Amino acid sequence: MARSETHYTLPRPSFEQAPKLLIVVAPYYKDIADALVTGARAEIEAAGGSHETIEVPGALEVPTAIGQAFRMSNFDGFVALGCVIRGETTHYETVCNDSSRALTLLGLQGACIGNGILTVENRAQAEVRAAVAGQNKGGGAAAAALHLIALARRWSGPRRPVGFQPESEEFRIAGVDKGPMA
Repeated sequence: MARSETHYTLPRPSFEQAPKLLIVVAPYYKDIADALVTGARAEIEAAGGSHETIEVPGALEVPTAIGQAFRMSNFDGFVALGCVIRGETTHYETVCNDSSRALTLLGLQGACIGNGILTVENRAQAEVRAAVAGQNKGGGAAAAALHLIALARRWSGPRRPVGFQPESEEFRIAGVDKGPMA
């Protein structure tokens, strides 16, 4: 079990326009998943946000669902939830590494994702991490997504173009356009 330590937690961001998040959960361990979702929903609602929740078969499918929603929907951010408990085979490493890597790659593409997929040695560790009255990792994942949304909104706005830009219409109307070169 984790020792009782004090960790710094960023203050909850505030929003002029309420954020809309998609919670994607793999409910393989249903009780653990339910606790994670409860924590995530409470954090989103405390920030004034709204949410939808969908379920996928397993932790490997969470990034795929988020990737589809990122490309085809209007969510501001995403919360990835699930639990992977070490077993007797290397499947644990594959699921942990590949789901985490895929979420990171989506984040680097601009998706605001809080990763709350627990990767633990045993059920007792999962229960402590998932419990809202415990480590509340579902709430922590939602808080991470909310912070990324706040940053994205802070940095959004008109982008400066990069590379060659054609002349503006105003410039051509002013009589400077010489027509095609001969």
